[in-house]
Amino acid sequence: MLLFLANFLAQYQSAFNVFSYLTLRMILGTMTALLLCLWLGPWVIRRLVERQIGQAIRDDGPQSHLSKAGTPTMGGAMILMAIAVSTLLWADMSNRFVWIVLLVTLGFGAIGWVDDYRKVVEKNPRGLPARWKYFWQSVLGLGTAVMLYMTASSPAETSLIVPLFKDIVIPLGGFYIVLTYLVIVGSSNAVNLTDGLDGLAIMPTVMVAMGLAIFAYASGNAVFANYLQIPSIPGAGELAVFCATIAGAGLGFLWFNTYPA
Repeated sequence: MLLFLANFLAQYQSAFNVFSYLTLRMILGTMTALLLCLWLGPWVIRRLVERQIGQAIRDDGPQSHLSKAGTPTMGGAMILMAIAVSTLLWADMSNRFVWIVLLVTLGFGAIGWVDDYRKVVEKNPRGLPARWKYFWQSVLGLGTAVMLYMTASSPAETSLIVPLFKDIVIPLGGFYIVLTYLVIVGSSNAVNLTDGLDGLAIMPTVMVAMGLAIFAYASGNAVFANYLQIPSIPGAGELAVFCATIAGAGLGFLWFNTYPA
């Protein structure tokens, strides 16, 4: 959004061209998401406490988790808001990759919101039934896989690539849809399981987001892509901005995700 404004103003003042630099927008995206979380955090926590929206603990879980009963939950909404606002502000919103990952993130966030709603409002510790959770995850995952496959503009987008090894590019064809579906749905459930173990999945999420930001930046830059022996995919660099907002929002959330959360 602000990139469009900066490009317009650059016609009259060349200094605005600085916002075309991907690295600057990554930094600004990270800081915006971080500050939004730090600003929204106290307000969100107060509202959750006022409405008595606290964590319901399953009896068959670890005994150490029982002490967390009543702890404000659904704080993930704060992360999603920070990611969405920061991405809309600093990413190139004419880029299809950005829209796809943003909508998928919000879609899976909606599934998580329904799951938490059933737990804290309906007082059902099991939340959304597994079959419905898996159904909607599959709808989003399969829909995204098909969309990416149908809109691919180069063979590299639907190939399996081994980073840092020259010429190891395996065209997947239609199997790309299956693999992408498994990665999306599998990653979602893996994070869910990790979070269920200790409630600290946000730090691995931040680290993975930072790693993916590096790969996205390199893949979107023809010079770096050639040096690192990975295919250059035009437009992929914008995903680095999105990943940076995830890292920033995660760090902001982590500030409030201390004991007893």
